[in-house]
Amino acid sequence: MYTALIVDGNLDKAAEFHNEIKETRIDPMVLIHTSVIKAYLKFGKTKGALEAYLAMLAAGVAPNSYTYTVLIKGLAADPNFFGDAKKYLLEMMDKGKRPNVATFTAVIEGFAKQEDKAVEEEGKAFVWVMMDKGFVPNAKAIMNVLKGYRK
Repeated sequence: MYTALIVDGNLDKAAEFHNEIKETRIDPMVLIHTSVIKAYLKFGKTKGALEAYLAMLAAGVAPNSYTYTVLIKGLAADPNFFGDAKKYLLEMMDKGKRPNVATFTAVIEGFAKQEDKAVEEEGKAFVWVMMDKGFVPNAKAIMNVLKGYRK
């Protein structure tokens, strides 16, 4: 991207891009892959987002916390991919990255929205697994799962 900007004569944009990368210390490949995942999710293409994530891994690009957040929130929003949201939330934690409250809440609300007693119990167990891994969850999200998410 940097080279393309220079070749196209956009030296100011190239310098801006270079400085942003330097300041944030974000690997440009992580940024690109995360943007692709985000674009798929924006257009409701959850399967495409998951495939883009898997392609990211296959390319040897390690996701950062933001990549995980984008992916997990998108997967949790689609009932067909809720199991993947749980899987990648645990993977995120196993790799030493801490989910933020929004990421955790998206998964917890996914449990609660299913309005199934067995799933509700699974949600409670999942909270304990997360806490065993050192995560201190948001009280509101926990209350949703413990009471059951009823609209």
